[in-house]
Amino acid sequence: MILGAVLAGGQSRRFGSDKALALLAGETLLARAVAQLAGWCDAVVVAGRAAAPAPCVADWPAPGMGPLGGLAGALAHAGAHGFAAVLSIGVDSLGLPEDLPARLAAPPAFVAAQPVVGLWPTTALPALRALLEGDGRHSMRAFAEAIGAVSVILPAAPANINTPEDLAALQNGKMRDGL
Repeated sequence: MILGAVLAGGQSRRFGSDKALALLAGETLLARAVAQLAGWCDAVVVAGRAAAPAPCVADWPAPGMGPLGGLAGALAHAGAHGFAAVLSIGVDSLGLPEDLPARLAAPPAFVAAQPVVGLWPTTALPALRALLEGDGRHSMRAFAEAIGAVSVILPAAPANINTPEDLAALQNGKMRDGL
């Protein structure tokens, strides 16, 4: 079984407001991400938020740890509930291919252009906890390297909304199919 996890605990500094609640085509980015994962996974959680359109899990070991904290919280939840892996996406990961799970089918694997998008076995939680508790580099790429994850190149890089201008560009006709 695969647990979908929307990593949504960021502070949206570049965006200037809560990016997860920003609207694209009348739907919040958070709702879009949850719906996308719901089509691929046995269950979906949202990491790093207190309220969402799916059950929420806390970042581990504490809020403010970035995507790794959200992923650690999701992996812990997955392991405690019998899931073999977590398929993670960012709240702003748009334009992912419909066959994403097949492209990442042999976990651990992640999308080269957006490492928050990945399929992570629950058995990787101890390595992630060690990374978060250590003094080394705290990044998705460092975690991926530590567990030997495969980097997957997609035919088209997914969109990534970091600023209101990025969102406006998508809303003003520069949307790709599937967004």
